[in-house]
Amino acid sequence: MKLAVSSVGPKLDSPVDPRFGRCAYFLFIDSHDLSFEAVDNTNSSLGGGAGIQAAKLVVTHGAKVVLTGNCGPNAHQTLSAAGVEVIVGCGGTVAEVVQQYNDGKLRPSSSPNVVSHAGQRSGG
Repeated sequence: MKLAVSSVGPKLDSPVDPRFGRCAYFLFIDSHDLSFEAVDNTNSSLGGGAGIQAAKLVVTHGAKVVLTGNCGPNAHQTLSAAGVEVIVGCGGTVAEVVQQYNDGKLRPSSSPNVVSHAGQRSGG
């Protein structure tokens, strides 16, 4: 199964980025053999719509499950409409959350866990 994990860095030992739409990277990981591709999230600096654009990026890369800290309503709706499961509340390293997923310890969320624009930085 192809997973997408929001990440601070481009490696499996990088911390999970709690911000889905504004994460630094997405790691697209094969849950069986842990092979992966790190993709720079160029949508992170958008003034608005970062979550929707990030969701489209995830769908384009063929992920079936997203592992992240937080996911807002627009991104969650876009992912759900494309048949992608969203799992929020993830923390630790990318490798740790993939292991938790493989062990059956994580469950999909039926709704967003933050409000719109929750990941935007204030003050510049």
